[in-house]
Amino acid sequence: MRALCDVLGDPQHAYPVIHITGTNGKGSVTRMVAALLKERGLSVGAYTSPHLERINERIVWDGNPISDAELGEQIGAVAAVEELSGVRPSYFEILTAAAFRWFADLAVDVGVIEVGLLGRFDATNVARAQVAVVTNVGRDHTDGGPGWKVAIASEKAGIIEPESHLVLGETDPDLQAVFMAEGPADAWRREVDFGCESNRVAVGGRVVDLWTPNGRTEDLFLPLHGAHQGDNAAIALAAVEAFFGAALDEEVVTDAFGQLRLPGRFEVVRREPTVVIDCAHNVDGARAAAETLAEEFTLAGSVVMVIGLLRGRDPVEMLEAIGATDAGFLVACTPPSPRAMPAPELAAAAEKLGIASEAVADVGSAISRALAVATDDDLVLVTGSHYVVGDARRSLLADDEDD
Repeated sequence: MRALCDVLGDPQHAYPVIHITGTNGKGSVTRMVAALLKERGLSVGAYTSPHLERINERIVWDGNPISDAELGEQIGAVAAVEELSGVRPSYFEILTAAAFRWFADLAVDVGVIEVGLLGRFDATNVARAQVAVVTNVGRDHTDGGPGWKVAIASEKAGIIEPESHLVLGETDPDLQAVFMAEGPADAWRREVDFGCESNRVAVGGRVVDLWTPNGRTEDLFLPLHGAHQGDNAAIALAAVEAFFGAALDEEVVTDAFGQLRLPGRFEVVRREPTVVIDCAHNVDGARAAAETLAEEFTLAGSVVMVIGLLRGRDPVEMLEAIGATDAGFLVACTPPSPRAMPAPELAAAAEKLGIASEAVADVGSAISRALAVATDDDLVLVTGSHYVVGDARRSLLADDEDD
């Protein structure tokens, strides 16, 4: 990646970077940080992964995804220098280089860059973080063997540069020591230097009180579901204040967060029956989804789940974490990915847990089956892999447009 960016003129050094990693929440925090910076009046490039419906979603300028023509131009520019770089870049490396180059061409004021995997050896880590953000450390991309938490923390800590201001969402003292050992120029820790003090259910989202070393923002409305989004908001606010070295005006914070839309993050896409889509692709995400459902949704009926997972997940553990044992019915589907866990395998795991279930090959058919089973009083939760949620979102919103 360094060789590729070198022949492109190192576009990743053309603007300051806020670099974001973590097991869960990094996509939400990236979008929150970009929204705050844009509301503050900056030109903002944001790079996230994976996408839900279109690849263009990964590369965004001031809230607008890159156009097909511009994406083609940037990928073409990367392809043109491939031979000069002496490397054969991967899919993710090509997209990352294209994003860096587009942001440089636009002369953005700041790039908000989400890590793809872990951090230290991720393709995005050719950028140098003015602010390095860590949301948390959870059990993903690991076999769970002895010392896995420290091992993952060490890899994520690799985004921290000597000049970085570290904004650390992980609260485990042993893991905090791993990040502090990288020697950031400054560091703010959640629940020590910043945090979310009050986090209440409201109509259409949450009302939270956030605090940073620069002061407090009270009764802030987040149009998002899930108590975990309060912690994400605190991390995002701290990151932006660390970037500016000063507090943000309360109006900027209120307006930026009030307009937030996070597709695929416990997103309600239909009523009667209520249909929710959520990218709960690992155990921690599944637990957060179950907690959100229990706290924020009072149901006259039952929950019908549509779930599809990738290989590498323990299906029994995932089903227990999402609360599938309390569901009225589960439809297992196969995500549209070469790494997909076949629907019958997931359905077999459900049957071991005593869950009434059925295996359906594809996402669209699984949703149709769930809607056929559900009454208007039920809630249909579509979750698991991003591939499942993306397909579901495309299908459900297209059906609504047709109606």
